[in-house]
Amino acid sequence: MYHPYRLKRVLDIVVVVVLAPLVVLLMLGCAIAIRLDSSGPVAFSQERTGRNGRRFKMYKFRTMVKNAEGLKATVAHLNILPAPDFKILDDPRVTRVGRVLRRTSLDELPQLVNVLRGEMSVVGPRPTSFAPGTYQLWHAHRLEIAPGLTGLWQVTSRNEASFDERVRLDIFYARHASLLLDLRILVRTVSAVFRGSGA
Repeated sequence: MYHPYRLKRVLDIVVVVVLAPLVVLLMLGCAIAIRLDSSGPVAFSQERTGRNGRRFKMYKFRTMVKNAEGLKATVAHLNILPAPDFKILDDPRVTRVGRVLRRTSLDELPQLVNVLRGEMSVVGPRPTSFAPGTYQLWHAHRLEIAPGLTGLWQVTSRNEASFDERVRLDIFYARHASLLLDLRILVRTVSAVFRGSGA
């Protein structure tokens, strides 16, 4: 199997080290743009569910107004996905710079810190905000490997898939992971970023 923890860990560190010079410059540019565009912190953390159901703090650049969580109830009726998911198209809480960061997936760059800490991998299922207790039993198979910056469902059905459909893709990835599959996902992720459709 390709995805024993130690092997993926080595590959993750190699990728992060190779990309470090470019990533540092991009993150600095993002931080300056966020600070100039709106008040509030440059980055923030969210509780996410990782490998084996462990909860961890995942880092992101701020793309919304600083009181976005307090405004969530006022925009809940715009949610396009069934619970426990929450997603709004053209969310009014998103800032001008935030829209660019989301479209290019640059808001995810701080998660390279999570990769270095071993909480995430470069490729894998995206970590959910809701706790393991929310999962049905068969959903838990997606927790057998570390969550990723990008994954199979991000490059195949970004906005359209239900949670169950995404879990099926995550489980498929966990059972068929290989270096070739990871490379394909990364290439498609880069392509999506350059098209401005996210990843």
